[in-house]
Amino acid sequence: MTFEELKDKALSLPYEPGVYLMQDKQGQIIYVGKAKKLKNRVSQYFQNTAAHTPKTRKMVSQIDHFDVIVAASEFEALVLECSLIKRHMPKYNILLKDDKGYPYLRVDMREEYPVMELVNKVTGDGASYFGPYGGRGTTQRVIDTIRLTLKLPGCSKKFPRDLGKERPCLNYHMNNCDAWCQLSRSPQEYRARMEQAMMLLQGKYTELADKIREKMLAAAEALDFEQAALLRDRLRAVESLGQKQLVTAGSMANTDVIGYYQSEAKACFAVLHYVDGNLLDKEYEILQPADDEEEAVSTLVKQYYLARGAAPKVILLPKPMEDAALFEELLYQNLQKRVHIRTPQRGDNVRLVDLAQKNAREEAERVTSKAERALGTLGLLQNMLGLGSLHRLESYDISNIAGTDIVASMVVFVDGRPSKQDYKRFKIEGLTDQNDYASMQQVLRRRLTHYVNGDAGFDARPDALLIDGGVEHANAVMQVQSELGLDIPTFGMVKDNRHRTRALVTPQGHEISISGTPAVFALIGTIQEETHRFAITYHHTLRSRRVRGSKLEEIPGVGPKRRETLLKTFKSVRAIEEASLTALEGAIGKAAGQAVYDYFHQTQEEEP
Repeated sequence: MTFEELKDKALSLPYEPGVYLMQDKQGQIIYVGKAKKLKNRVSQYFQNTAAHTPKTRKMVSQIDHFDVIVAASEFEALVLECSLIKRHMPKYNILLKDDKGYPYLRVDMREEYPVMELVNKVTGDGASYFGPYGGRGTTQRVIDTIRLTLKLPGCSKKFPRDLGKERPCLNYHMNNCDAWCQLSRSPQEYRARMEQAMMLLQGKYTELADKIREKMLAAAEALDFEQAALLRDRLRAVESLGQKQLVTAGSMANTDVIGYYQSEAKACFAVLHYVDGNLLDKEYEILQPADDEEEAVSTLVKQYYLARGAAPKVILLPKPMEDAALFEELLYQNLQKRVHIRTPQRGDNVRLVDLAQKNAREEAERVTSKAERALGTLGLLQNMLGLGSLHRLESYDISNIAGTDIVASMVVFVDGRPSKQDYKRFKIEGLTDQNDYASMQQVLRRRLTHYVNGDAGFDARPDALLIDGGVEHANAVMQVQSELGLDIPTFGMVKDNRHRTRALVTPQGHEISISGTPAVFALIGTIQEETHRFAITYHHTLRSRRVRGSKLEEIPGVGPKRRETLLKTFKSVRAIEEASLTALEGAIGKAAGQAVYDYFHQTQEEEP
């Protein structure tokens, strides 16, 4: 279907709740969405596409056709949306990569050598399941604690496959395992130990402690003091485990706090699990940035809890969830328990959300490289300017004092980072007074003429030009482009009262504010400062050369070679002025040294 056909179809949809499925030319579902009113929501994709984010524009460009499913209610549409996203995993829906979170502990006592393993879901396979626990880290700590308490194997060996193949590993020598890999240990002994593990998982600390104590006393009466000592140590470990309640502390969190952060390059969805007000565990997943943060949080929360078949009593969100009430009802139907979704505005819960947000931010920034961050910022700027590409940016500035030593700088940023090998400096020619517009036109005419001619060092075409100045400066550059038959997007850098670029302006006078987008504001500020630095440095260099050279040139008997020697020896004109006669004579000879000394000292004496 053509774009106009898609638009017409969208406008013909009913004002009913439902789900829409965007598909490409191959019939692949690339996006699934829910709408209160299908006509309003779907038609937005095919109107004013310039206002869309780059991601949305890319998706729309790939839509060949779409289908809709009208639902009886918004709640039914929500259920259907969640089901279709899970089934089709559309590439333009923000998606969790796996089912981590709220894990269970599985033990199948039907096996000859049962083990404790961490799983994401309960299945009807006849095994015993414990949990759900607050997070994967917590669950693993439960396994490790029980394993160390009962000295069960913690290595990678598989039983009975690896029985008797190797000597006991380091765990045995560290007294963390009873060497179950040796043929001397029977499956019956192992099973008895795993039955004790099951009792711990069920919270039967006292019962297990009593059984171990009974065996310990029996061993002591039989004068098997070595066995009695081993049982004594195990009894102490179990009693300690019961006191600490490490296993029961790992039970299902009664409050989850959601954090979400996205930069230009990465996003992070974080979940903090709390039990009785204490932080138990943290889980997170790194994602690609979404178009809409509020929508992203809503989508990820739905995926997270529906995939797990479990949820806490309370879920705290950093951003409001439009259909929170509907999702609470969906969780109730699926889990048969009430879950309360809240977006706190004050009190302790706000601080919990802030902490989750901070964790999400730290994780996202930790995995974001400088290059990714720069490209992400560039993508934001590209979208703000409405450009298709922004690989190469060139920025220009003029520097002079009262119309003297007029110079210009050309600074180049490639993929959001400075490309110093491409920097250029220009000495403005033929202008005797301060005229920024004429100076800017001259430097751009020279640069772009080189480009048109294909001259080495100037043959790269910029995707956009940034001009230090306002709309008049941008217009001056466009006049030059018109002369050369070019049309490169050009923007003036409009300053605030602190001389920072607050907006970019087109030659037509349309201002594009950047101050509200910190990453873009920082990038343009960096470009502005770098362009100014490069220009002012060149200006100071030329001016100091002129001033420095003019004084020495006035001294009779001191030619270019002696002037060079003086500057090389004393580094500056001021140092030459302050040098002793002996030092000057030692540098350039007696007669010339005397001439320099006399020149500066006579001049100083003549000054009022």
